[in-house]
Amino acid sequence: MDTNSNIFKGTSTQLLAAATGTLAAISDGMHYGWTAPVIPILLSDESPVETTMHQAEWLETMLMLGAFCGLPGTIYFVDKIGRKYSLLLSSMTTLLCWTVIGVANRIEYIFAARFFSGMAGDMAFVAAPMYIAEIADQKIRGFLSSIIYLMMLIGIFLIYAIAPYTPFYVPCIIGGALVVVELIVFPFMPESPYYLLSKDRPEEAKHALTRFRQTKNIEKEFEEISIAVKRQRSERGRPHDLILVKSNRKALLIMTVLNGSQHFSSISVILMNLHLILEAAGSIYIDPSLAAIIFSIIMFTAACTASFSIDKFGRKVLLTTSSILTGCCLLIIAIYFTLKNTGYDVLPVSWIPIVSVMVYAASFKLGLGMVPIVMTAELFPTKMKAIGMTLADAMYVIFAIFSIQIYQLLSDAYGIHVPFYIFAFSCFGTAIFTTFVIPETKGKTLEEIQFILKGVVPPPSTVEEKEEFI
Repeated sequence: MDTNSNIFKGTSTQLLAAATGTLAAISDGMHYGWTAPVIPILLSDESPVETTMHQAEWLETMLMLGAFCGLPGTIYFVDKIGRKYSLLLSSMTTLLCWTVIGVANRIEYIFAARFFSGMAGDMAFVAAPMYIAEIADQKIRGFLSSIIYLMMLIGIFLIYAIAPYTPFYVPCIIGGALVVVELIVFPFMPESPYYLLSKDRPEEAKHALTRFRQTKNIEKEFEEISIAVKRQRSERGRPHDLILVKSNRKALLIMTVLNGSQHFSSISVILMNLHLILEAAGSIYIDPSLAAIIFSIIMFTAACTASFSIDKFGRKVLLTTSSILTGCCLLIIAIYFTLKNTGYDVLPVSWIPIVSVMVYAASFKLGLGMVPIVMTAELFPTKMKAIGMTLADAMYVIFAIFSIQIYQLLSDAYGIHVPFYIFAFSCFGTAIFTTFVIPETKGKTLEEIQFILKGVVPPPSTVEEKEEFI
């Protein structure tokens, strides 16, 4: 108990910066889960905006297309104006998008708002993990890095709980208000010391590090960060060095697989189609809107558990366990729909897909839904962080679009069970990949992780040795 309480000693500024810097992620989560409860409303006779089924399907994809198109801007801004101001720019864009959706009287306006909210969300989910990884003590880096996902899950819960029961514009007001709070509070937080040093602003970096550590005794850590930034500066920062440099290549491979695994565990499909999937299951035991609220609460609870466990049990244990359990849940759902589509009377066991979806929510967020966002900011060196993380995020978006399209095409052509079989076996593959390829980063500094990726364990312990190693 003493150990658990002591790890947060002297970290209040870090906690405040992480919380306020990711507050807009609640709003992003609302955007992400928006289509699940809102599409049935838009397709109803009481729709505030005339919408066809084809247009409704594009509402899901438009968010991801915006995220993909926003990648070049993300690369530019996180290095040009910094992590902090990139987050503020993202929040301003999100506020504008909620305003447009709230007053829209044509579906085309909502398409545009969804597109730009995707761009804003992409920037936030690159800049925030970078910022948090670079300001955090290594003892709580995993916990702080997971906060952005906790915020996103709160947003998903809010949209599931509010949208089915309130006027169309109410979620827009709530999402916009959350962003306004971040725009008011977060500007008072310091910028990342890593970023400031990379821009030759050592005095500002010292001041920022002093505020984050809440002590003036920061000389040793400041020197270590300076050495790390200097070494990583000496490494080339060109895009093709992601492939040519062994450590960057391995980091990119890991993040590509993990980001792909998240979506091929069907998370985007389920979050955006949860109401329709439960209706297709034919359960008489619970209303889909209530089930969606319970689903989001379970996800949030599991994510909180993972956040406090990730620095204790490590990344690999949570990721492997989560992948296996998630795969089992999806396999059960696939088998249920197989039996239903072949004519079996599944009404007596129509509780199975609901239970499976709820267990899925817990098992996914236990690791597969949390660990990748933590490791994204850990694996790439400072010089390659913007390019590497943005490219990894591109893979995230591409796999999201691909998984949604696979679900829509295969379920329409062959039945809803077919894509769920694919998603289930993808999870089992992720467990195998994690066991044999992914290194454990728990308790390691960002510098030590780079040496591990280079295949050198333990890392050199002196400045001279590090320079000789380079």
